Amino acid sequence: MAQRWVMTAQNEPLEAEAFDPGIPGEGEVVVKVAGCGVCHTDLGYYYDGVRTNHQLPLALGHEVSGWVIAAAPGCEQWLDQTVIVPAVMPCGECDACSRGKGTICRSQKMPGNDIQGGFASHIKVPARGLCPVDMKRLEAAGLELADVSVVADAVTTPYQAAVQAGIGPGDLVIVNGVGGVGGYAVQIAAALGATVVAIDVVPEKLAMVAKYGAALTLDARAFDGRALKTEIATFAGQQGLRASEWIIIECSGTAAGQTTAFGLLNHGATLCIVGFTMDKLEVRLSNLMAFHARVLGNWGCPPELYPAALDLVLDGKVKIAPFVEQQPLSKINEIFQAVHDGKFVRRAILVPSD
Repeated sequence: MAQRWVMTAQNEPLEAEAFDPGIPGEGEVVVKVAGCGVCHTDLGYYYDGVRTNHQLPLALGHEVSGWVIAAAPGCEQWLDQTVIVPAVMPCGECDACSRGKGTICRSQKMPGNDIQGGFASHIKVPARGLCPVDMKRLEAAGLELADVSVVADAVTTPYQAAVQAGIGPGDLVIVNGVGGVGGYAVQIAAALGATVVAIDVVPEKLAMVAKYGAALTLDARAFDGRALKTEIATFAGQQGLRASEWIIIECSGTAAGQTTAFGLLNHGATLCIVGFTMDKLEVRLSNLMAFHARVLGNWGCPPELYPAALDLVLDGKVKIAPFVEQQPLSKINEIFQAVHDGKFVRRAILVPSD
């Protein structure tokens, strides 16, 4: 019998329950979970009153990797394959999907939001969009299948932001908040040829990204908004980079961080909002007009971009191992509390017991 940990109400302990994954329906597969990453969004559902689309009780978790152990007729090609389950799974048939806008598909399925999630031993999901994982390449990269669960969101969401913003050689990219998602945003931008400035308030996180792609690290607590912008402009000048058209990737998911990121807009700048918060902030939208700048939202990542993002990992251009740590799924309540309290510098991946 399979097992999953469900949320029955906000701030109530997650409860273990036995369940039968059942026979896959049309277009579905059953995945035996190798690992599921703990995302800031999960904490939003659990602690902050963010509502799920699926009624409670619900297993959270949308960063899932594992083995396909059952498949519906027509999906047999996935049997026994090792896969990453996309965090956002578009239907592939609606008008938005037909125009390449799957991230706004209104029939999309997100584990731990629209359907039962990955904090479980098994999960039943649509087969459409699954990302195959080459185990030989994975082992050559020194990774386990559980490790690449974070590709499902923490890697692919900033990858989509980078693609959408058009990051390339010669760009100055500023990543604000270099935790579970931002650390990968730094590496992705650097892998695409940009010079990267990393901003955070946690010295340990800044020290980590300094080893993995950040050319300059800044503690936001040491600067007011104007001084921070001046510091980056000085660095850009020293590096022979453009004084305008900065690309800012906001990953902190806090009102203070989003305010900081908006304040870094300059002429022709692009601000990518990746982190999520329920908090509101006050900004002057006329800055967008005056700077001829733009702000882009980033919800998930289209499944068709997953293979390229995974290639960056398997080719060693984006390092995962230093930024994750595996923990037993049975300790989910302890891990949630520790992550919420800021005690994890690396992203926790919950691994079911055999």
